[in-house]
Amino acid sequence: MPDTRRKSAMTPPVLRRLPTLLKEQLALCASYPDQVLFLDIETTGLSHYYDEITVVGWAFNGKASTFVKGDDHHSLLADARNAKVMVTFNGIRFDQRFLRQEFPDVRLPETHIDLMYLCRRVGLTGGQKSIEKQIDLNLRTELSDVDGFAAVLLWHRYLRGEISALEKLVRYNRLDIAAMGAIFDHVLAQFDTQPDLFTQAVGFINWSAPDGWQDLPKFNPAGSYLTKAPHFDDVLGRGPAAKAKIVGIDLTGSEARGTGWCVLDGNHATTTTLFSDEDILARTLEAKPDLVSIDSPLCLPFGRLSVEDSDPGRDLYGIMRQCERELKRRGVNVYPCLLPSMQKLTARGMKLANTLRQSGVAVIESYPGAAQDIMRIPRKGAGIEWLKLGLHGFGISGDYVENAVTHDELDAITSALVGTFHMAGLTEALGTENEPPLIIPKLDAVANPIVVGVSGPIAAGKTTFAEELQSLGFSYTRFSLVIDDMLRESGVELTRYNRQELGREINATGRQRWLAEKTIRRVSDGVAIVVDGLRFPEDHAYLVERFGANFHHIYIEAAEDVRKTRYHERMSDGNFEQAAKSEVEGRVGELRSLAHEIFVNDSDKLTLKNRASELARKLTEGKSCLFQSS
Repeated sequence: MPDTRRKSAMTPPVLRRLPTLLKEQLALCASYPDQVLFLDIETTGLSHYYDEITVVGWAFNGKASTFVKGDDHHSLLADARNAKVMVTFNGIRFDQRFLRQEFPDVRLPETHIDLMYLCRRVGLTGGQKSIEKQIDLNLRTELSDVDGFAAVLLWHRYLRGEISALEKLVRYNRLDIAAMGAIFDHVLAQFDTQPDLFTQAVGFINWSAPDGWQDLPKFNPAGSYLTKAPHFDDVLGRGPAAKAKIVGIDLTGSEARGTGWCVLDGNHATTTTLFSDEDILARTLEAKPDLVSIDSPLCLPFGRLSVEDSDPGRDLYGIMRQCERELKRRGVNVYPCLLPSMQKLTARGMKLANTLRQSGVAVIESYPGAAQDIMRIPRKGAGIEWLKLGLHGFGISGDYVENAVTHDELDAITSALVGTFHMAGLTEALGTENEPPLIIPKLDAVANPIVVGVSGPIAAGKTTFAEELQSLGFSYTRFSLVIDDMLRESGVELTRYNRQELGREINATGRQRWLAEKTIRRVSDGVAIVVDGLRFPEDHAYLVERFGANFHHIYIEAAEDVRKTRYHERMSDGNFEQAAKSEVEGRVGELRSLAHEIFVNDSDKLTLKNRASELARKLTEGKSCLFQSS
C-alpha cells in the first residue's frame, strides 16, 4: 500500500482554524489512536426503510474485521463499546441510521467524525471516490470496476452461490476503510493546529488499514435463511387476488417513447411495448382487468391546478406531493412529480387514469421498487437478466423468460405485481385526504374490511338488500347520506329532486371520487361495510382501488313493471318515469357489466333477504369476491 502520509505532508496546509467542538474531537483521536473505530457498511440499497445491511467492515486497535449478514455480530458489539471515536464517510446520514435500525444493541461511540463534512472544511467536496481522485489517492487498482451499485450486485451474486463475489465485496469494503484513513490524514495536514495537538507518529491510515488488512476470513455459501425469497404462492396464497387480472403500465412521458405494458393474469405475464395513449387505452380496456397499476404520478400536489411552472400555486404549494416527501424520509430517491422533466409524465398519467376510471376501471399509482425488495432482486438499473431471474423466481410465468423483452416491459410486470399485492390487501397507501395515494407493497399490512357495493336501477331493491346486510352486522352507508348533509348545511329541503340535482352537479364537476371517499369515511371503522346506491362507473373503480379483492359488487335488477309497482307503493305521489330517467340514473346500467354478481329481484322480500344472508355468510367465511372470467 502506498505511503499517503508523505504525500499529505507535502501538501501546503491551508491553515484553517478549528471550531472548538471539532478541535476536541480530533484531540480525542490523537490521545487515543487505538480507540478510533473506522467503519463502513454495504447494503442492498439506499433506503434505511426498505433495504438492509449486507456487510459491516471496521478497523479498530490495529485489526480489520468484517461482519456478513447472518453472522453473529458480537465482535462489532465489543469493538463499538470500547471505541471512543467513530470515523465514517457520510455515516451521519447513512451508516449510522442503518446500524441503529438493524443492531439496536450496538452502542455506537458518542463522538462521530463524518469525513464528508470534515473534507468540506478544506474544500474537498463530492463522494469518497471523488475526493480520493482529488488528493491523488490510488488504492483501488484491483477493484477499480466496483462502485456502490456493483457492490449490491455482488451481494446478489453471492446469494446465488458465488462465494468469490462475497470475497470481492469484502475487499471493496476494506478498501473504502483504508481510503478513509488516508483521507483523514490528508485533511488533518490542512488545519492550523497547535504543535502538541497531534503526535507526529500518529498516521490514521495505520489504524484504518493495518498490516494484513487484505487477509480475508473463509466464507461459506449463503445459508437458506439468506437465499430463501418469498414466492407468489406463499405471499398471495389461493385467495381471489391470486386469480386477479392486473394491467401494469411503466409509463413514459411521451408517445414517441415506448411504454412497457403487461397483463398479469394470475401469475402469468404477457408483455408488449405501446406508444400512443389510444393504443394503451384500447389494449387495457380490451383486457378487462380488475385493476390497472401505473408507475407514474397520477395526481398533483394539493393546491396545484396544473403541471406547468406558470401555475399560480407554484410558489405556495411547490412541486412535491406528500407521498414523495414520505419516500424521501424513508431514504428513497424519488423525483418530485412536477420537476420540469416529470411534468409531461405526470400530465399523461393523470389523463390516462381519469379516462380509465370514468369507464369503471380501477387505477392505482404504484411503487414497483418496494415489490422488487419483497422479491429480493436488485432495484431498477440492475439489468434485464436480474429482473428476469427475480420475477421468474418469484413465480411469474410467461414468454418474457425466454424471449427478448425491454427493461420497461419487465418493469410493467413488477408494476402489475403491485396491483396484485393491492388486491390482496398487502399494501400501504401513502397519501393525504387531498392527494390520492401512492401504493406501496407491505406484507404485514392491516387487512381491508369486507365491503359490499350495491347498484341497480331505481326500485330494484337495493336499499332493502343493503339494510338486510346492516341487520347482519355490516356498517351501512350510502352516497345520498353525504348529499343530505350538504343540503342541510345549505338549508335546502331534502327532496328526491334536490338530491338528484346536487348529485348531478358533483359528478359534472369531477368530484365523484371525492363523494365516494366522503361516503366511506362515515363507516371507516367498520370491519364489514355495505355501500348502497352506486350510480357511476367511477364509484366501482374507487371501491376496488380502496378495498381490492375484499370489495364485492352486486347489481340488483328487476323487470320494469315490478319496479314501477314498488315505486308507487313507496311513493304514491311520485313519477316513476321521471325519476328513472333523471341524469344521475343515466349511467347506472353501465355498472351491470362491472359487477361481480347480478341478482334478479323479481320475487318477494324474503327471497331478497335470504340472498343477502347467503352473501354475508360467504364473505365472512373468507370466500371473498369472484372475479370476472370474461
